[in-house]
Amino acid sequence: MHVLPQLRKLEKKYADVLTVVGVHSAKFNAEKSSENVREAVRRYGIGHPVVNDADFEIWKSYAARAWPTLMFLDPSGKVIGRHEGEFPVDALDQVLAGMIEEHESSGLFKRGPFALQLESGADTQLSFPGKISTDGERGRLVISDSNHRRLVVTDLEGNVESIIGNGESPLASGDNRGVYGSLKFNDSLFENPQGTVIDGDTLYVADAGTHTIVRVDLVAGTAETIAGTGEQSLYRHKGGNALKVPLNSPYDLSLESGILYIAMAGFHQLWTMDLDEREVAPFAGDGGEDIVDDLKDAARLAQPYGIDVSNNAVFFVDSETSSVRVSAIAEEGRVVTLVGTGLFDFGDRDAVGKEALLQHPQGLVVHNDTIYIADSYNNKIKSITIGSLQVSTVAGSGKQGDVDGNSSIAQFSEPAGLAVTGNKMFIADTNNHKIKVFEFDTGEVYSLELNGL
Repeated sequence: MHVLPQLRKLEKKYADVLTVVGVHSAKFNAEKSSENVREAVRRYGIGHPVVNDADFEIWKSYAARAWPTLMFLDPSGKVIGRHEGEFPVDALDQVLAGMIEEHESSGLFKRGPFALQLESGADTQLSFPGKISTDGERGRLVISDSNHRRLVVTDLEGNVESIIGNGESPLASGDNRGVYGSLKFNDSLFENPQGTVIDGDTLYVADAGTHTIVRVDLVAGTAETIAGTGEQSLYRHKGGNALKVPLNSPYDLSLESGILYIAMAGFHQLWTMDLDEREVAPFAGDGGEDIVDDLKDAARLAQPYGIDVSNNAVFFVDSETSSVRVSAIAEEGRVVTLVGTGLFDFGDRDAVGKEALLQHPQGLVVHNDTIYIADSYNNKIKSITIGSLQVSTVAGSGKQGDVDGNSSIAQFSEPAGLAVTGNKMFIADTNNHKIKVFEFDTGEVYSLELNGL
């Protein structure tokens, strides 16, 4: 999905001559469902047709080898080029311009818009909420209402206290206007807000859509970008001045002793930001996509989507390897895998350590020596006891749906974010467009009613 913002620019520029068709060749079992593909199209605002290649027939016919692969076809349907991986938009722009010029004389172009009728989802209070965080001391929830491009702040009972962001993208004009400067809550603040962390009356936000970190003053009602340039970095680098180096899909945050820990999904790394020095730098992972335990700078990660610091250790989920991993904070620390074995090893099995199987987990939180996991594609909430590494299902029957009740019969739809305060776990039930609450004492799951939204 990281290529979609770049692709949109080209679709807009060449709308009268370029037709884009997405082919979804699923890696995970849950991604083979056409209904799940339909939800993903809505979630990511994809404006071109998408075919579900569940059996890899199209993949094989074009000899694809990697995600993503771009295939270029001329007006007669002949393959004239291919590109594997992400791309700089300017370079691809030049390639497309050359192809169009070369084939203009063929007479096969049928210029004009490609008329499509986009599906619209139900009008819901939240739209694909990605992450959630809690402030137990002040009794607050911060909900990343991701596809509404805003944050919703409520009390623990769901009464809305404030809305941060007006729902419009700061990149809507095609430039980075709105990404910088001191802005108000009713300005265009976010493109795809994900992980947040609360520090008193300050809130830090990972906006995966603008590839920035935003600081929010909850008292003054202002927001400002503190890291990122507003552009996606297509190359790995050593970091530096937080406002001068581009980031790549920051997805989740945790805060410890003045250091922000960042799950940088697009780089396949964890990063840090020193809030005093205003410097960002890689923390763990060499940038290669894999599951390799080693010293932090030599380890390999694969799309970390969730992170939490606890007891001088950084716990995180690597979604593409369906794994849960941990790194020591110490400079010479190592990355160690608790659950997970490979890029194509996934499933649904409760067991001990690496005998257990998860499927594309996207969130986690550490509480009372237990790691709780949003096992997204299994539609479950699971736990790992840190001492024994026993993996257990906490809530969710495994069926995809929207059912409240006892934890064994409850149903979720790709939950992605977790937060714990007191005896309650708050769950961002992403594809149900809801926040669910799990009560540790009773084992009950219920939907949080939002009042005032």
